[in-house]
Amino acid sequence: MHPRYFDRQALTACWREALLAQAVVADAGRGYSKHPQLRRFQLMSSPEAAIGDYLSAIADEADRRGYRFTRAKILARGAESLTVNSAQLAYEWQHLLAKLHQRSPDVWERWQSITVPEPHPIFAVVEGPIADWEKISPV
Repeated sequence: MHPRYFDRQALTACWREALLAQAVVADAGRGYSKHPQLRRFQLMSSPEAAIGDYLSAIADEADRRGYRFTRAKILARGAESLTVNSAQLAYEWQHLLAKLHQRSPDVWERWQSITVPEPHPIFAVVEGPIADWEKISPV
């Protein structure tokens, strides 16, 4: 989903995790190269650019909030857009809302009435189920 919905903890965690994903994609034998969530990037014609575009939107949100994420860490940009299934987006939204409710009630209050969140800027939403790689946990 769009990083505007993240609290500070989610925004910084997303940045760190996406930087790790970028390192794994750039060096396929490294770390968690078989991590299921990396598939969405690895299937792109330019996985490095896809993760770079993902990171750029996170950095844009950090800038908007007055944080300074080091854009020089982004290795590439300019990928085609990715798709996300509608049910996947809905699942991730409920997961985020549950975390916000516990961790950042003020942020939860701001967003809890939204039923269909805007996706991350590099994703186009298509009708479909939760991704087969998702490990579904109760929310």
